[in-house]
Amino acid sequence: MITLFFKRALDDIFKNRFLNLVTIITISLSILIASAFILFFVNTSEIINSWKKGLRIMAYLQPGIDNNGLKELKQKILALDDVEGFNFIPKQEALNRLKEQMKHQSSLFRNLTQNPLPDSIEIRMTAATESWQKIDTLAAQLEALPQIDEVEYGQRWVGRFAQIISLFRLAGYAMGALFFMATIFIVANTIRLVIYSRREEVEIMRLVGATDNFIKIPFYFEGVIQGALGAMIGLAMLYIAFMFVSSNVDKGFFPGLFRFHFLSPTILLAILVVSMLVGWLGCFISLKQYLKH
Repeated sequence: MITLFFKRALDDIFKNRFLNLVTIITISLSILIASAFILFFVNTSEIINSWKKGLRIMAYLQPGIDNNGLKELKQKILALDDVEGFNFIPKQEALNRLKEQMKHQSSLFRNLTQNPLPDSIEIRMTAATESWQKIDTLAAQLEALPQIDEVEYGQRWVGRFAQIISLFRLAGYAMGALFFMATIFIVANTIRLVIYSRREEVEIMRLVGATDNFIKIPFYFEGVIQGALGAMIGLAMLYIAFMFVSSNVDKGFFPGLFRFHFLSPTILLAILVVSMLVGWLGCFISLKQYLKH
């Protein structure tokens, strides 16, 4: 029986090729846009998590700290929560590092009479430190120590980046909801037109005793097939765009800096199921309105 219903659904799709093609293209574009947002969120989340794992807090010390003061400061830092370890960087070593990093601008250091850099401590955080709130709290505790003059961990640009990601996420939710509703509306209208073109056949089936489920199930299959085809086409277009963009980024803009990942099989399967559900839901709404009349 299921094979019969599936065959009838395929026959309807081929008989109304134009209407079904428009619906499938609409679903595929909706899936493309929605999955592009998901792909963006997945990769930015991985980048942020990698920054958190490799994040270091730089604590710049007050001038004139003796060995006893430095020893006391190290003990206080190790006593703080979420601190895994630290590395003391004397100001001369910091200046040597700066010169190495700016070796093409060595003329800037020729007239330097004294070292302007302070001693500093590079603090490593534990792997469990995942939230920005914990990082901010630890930075505030470090800055409250009297031996420390200033604390830096890129909080400004990290905070701005996190805000931008949040705005993109909200925009993605809003656009996803709009495309979800628009796709359901288009699928419902497509199925309604197909039913209208077969209204005489449907009436004859009802007159000879066919149940509503016998009439509706092939249309449900049709909506599910439309959703599945739209999802596969949309994800294929996304994969082609992803390969093009990621190859250009790896070779040109940021070689080796970021490693982009495509959507996992679990997410791909979830998108496929949601797309099929959209097709089924549009069909359900259309049939419910038609059979009432």
